[in-house]
Amino acid sequence: MRIDKWLWQARLVKTRSAAARLCAEGQVEIGDTPALRPAQALPLGATVTLTHAGGRRRVRVLGHGTRRGPAAEAALLYEDTAPAERLGRAEPGWTELVAEPE
Repeated sequence: MRIDKWLWQARLVKTRSAAARLCAEGQVEIGDTPALRPAQALPLGATVTLTHAGGRRRVRVLGHGTRRGPAAEAALLYEDTAPAERLGRAEPGWTELVAEPE
């Protein structure tokens, strides 16, 4: 299965064109190799690292979908292998917890 189609079916990106753009920019890795082509094959059991929207996410591929279904169905296609990391500054609307002086 193509990496751009899988990212879209797994609901990790909103559109296939966004997935293709992330691949072209080098923001997607399969294992330790950048997936520079959206048509790159994605084997079962592979680890996919995706960097976008100010964060980094690493998942293991459990299955290939046949359609872009509901979120519950998409969640069966992968397993999170590491907690999501936030990169850079916090998004607008997020507040940071600050310890009050004693």
